[in-house]
Amino acid sequence: MYSGQLARTTSHLQFARQCSRTLSTLTQQDRLSALRQAMASSTPEPVDVLVIPTQDSHQSEYTADCDNRRAWISGFTGSAGCAIVTQKKAALFTDGRYYLQASQELDDQQWTLMKQGLPGIPTWQEFISDLPHAKIGVDPSVITIDEAKRLEAKLSDRGSSLVTLTENLVDKIRGNTRPARPTNPIKVHDIQYAGKTHNTKLTELMADVASRGYDGTVVSSLDEIAWLLNLRGSDIHCCPIFFSYCVVTSEKTLLYVKDNSEHTRLGHLYDYLTLANIEVRDYDQLTSDLSSMKNGKKWLVDAQTTNLSIVQALGDSVEFGTSMIPLAKAIKNPTELASSVMCHQRDGAAVCQHFAWLAHELDNTTTIREYDAATHLESMRQQHPEYVGLAFDTIAATGAHGAIIHYQPPPTDSAIIDPRQMYLCDSGAQYIDGTTDITRTFLFSGEPTDFQKRAFTRVLQAHIALDQAVFPSKTTGYQLDSVARQPLWRDGLNYRHGTGHGVGAYLNVHEGPHSISQYSQNTIPLQENMLVTNEPGYYQDGEFGIRIENVLSICQAATPYNFDGTYLGFKHLTYVPLGKKLVDTTLLENREIQWINQYHQDCRHILEPLLQGDRQTLVWLEDETENLLLK
Repeated sequence: MYSGQLARTTSHLQFARQCSRTLSTLTQQDRLSALRQAMASSTPEPVDVLVIPTQDSHQSEYTADCDNRRAWISGFTGSAGCAIVTQKKAALFTDGRYYLQASQELDDQQWTLMKQGLPGIPTWQEFISDLPHAKIGVDPSVITIDEAKRLEAKLSDRGSSLVTLTENLVDKIRGNTRPARPTNPIKVHDIQYAGKTHNTKLTELMADVASRGYDGTVVSSLDEIAWLLNLRGSDIHCCPIFFSYCVVTSEKTLLYVKDNSEHTRLGHLYDYLTLANIEVRDYDQLTSDLSSMKNGKKWLVDAQTTNLSIVQALGDSVEFGTSMIPLAKAIKNPTELASSVMCHQRDGAAVCQHFAWLAHELDNTTTIREYDAATHLESMRQQHPEYVGLAFDTIAATGAHGAIIHYQPPPTDSAIIDPRQMYLCDSGAQYIDGTTDITRTFLFSGEPTDFQKRAFTRVLQAHIALDQAVFPSKTTGYQLDSVARQPLWRDGLNYRHGTGHGVGAYLNVHEGPHSISQYSQNTIPLQENMLVTNEPGYYQDGEFGIRIENVLSICQAATPYNFDGTYLGFKHLTYVPLGKKLVDTTLLENREIQWINQYHQDCRHILEPLLQGDRQTLVWLEDETENLLLK
């Protein structure tokens, strides 16, 4: 599944259902009218324009229901986009992954869809920067200092200014209908899976901070805090994280959480935290504490992930830099790597069981709806005791729905899967020992059109090209992205999402700081022991979608020479057959056919021992992995 670059992101089904229930009680026109009234009376001064980003105070990719402000005001439930509201206009800016979804969800009488990335369409930042003499309102707790500084620089040229509001105006008009912030249980992520203690991580972090001349650092990203302290939660759907902030100094570590008393959600963790000199404080106390702690100290914060209100609290004592945490989290330790191998093999067996069942049911003309298929796939994963939950809501898409890159089947009256139409399934799971993400595209009955086979084969060639890539150790994902796109480009085809994203270790399914995408801003080199997805695709609006996705680990490549350093390549973690019915072997070179045959042989070797006694799946696996003939 691709994040937004992090690139391909998904809207969550549970999240969409909550939005639906809330949206039904007030029309879009009523909401915008109430918001515009709030803008006219906002403090510290009225504003002409309001910026409503997707992110929460931690810059999370996915948000809890209490933070779904952009979705609540616009009706668009995708996980990437920004709403801009003036007294006369409302515009929703999003990228190519969401054009189709946004056009279906927005009320076009109230909202203008701005398709970022198309010629002549500005970004939301460019749009507001072009407004003369305007007061631009932002909630300082949901905009990063980096974004705020760039906006202020652009706005001054037009005589406009950024106004940091004293309250979030969307929250204000939602009133008591806004859901409470979750305070779900927090648990220790055991050392047998984490591979490194939280004491060691804290010591390494503070040593790095001190070596750079700082007295402390503030950690805002929820997955960074979970990784640093070896803790996991469930405050955001499908993400094993919990709402918190973490302040680390040489004297102590402060953890800010909701419902933090010794007798509530953290009672069972007090010994664990105390031994590491971690003091627990209330989540809402952070900025006032920072204001009192700032004097005489230098604080390191990440400008790209820290919200403006934190920086305002720290004042002149703050300096901007990158923490060691994102890179340390992305480069898996030996324990995390070994665990990832095991969880992907287990997950591959569950996915094969599902596809074997689905193929059998459709072959027997059983009516299967998209949502039912997604539910069955989850039930296969639930059979494993290591299973914790989904990594994102399953994309189960028949026919034209596959062209909606982040389609979510509704729980009632979802489409009946047509075996004669292409079927795209993008899914992933959270296991106690790792996180998975896999996409396959199948045709269960009938014959594909020539174009469908050609498009699928080009996507498969793109997948193979990246999988076989060998590259110098300082190469970025931006440099590799075109390797995957070349087979599609030769046919005049392409896809509007990145090619790969990092994957957490029982953490977020989309993880930075690295990616493989066409966006040159990401200059983080790919490094040994990182995980990354390989997921090229093609989408024919109104007809079908194709995506083939595996998770890979980055490893040293065996090259005869090592000019100017080490060379890297990829190892598979994902093992599930690719869907040979859609392959046009006349388009393939023998080396590509050999790659497919070897991959399928590996699938059999790895998965058959895990499927003993499941005759239906074993027969399906044998059929799907039958060798293709060389030319």
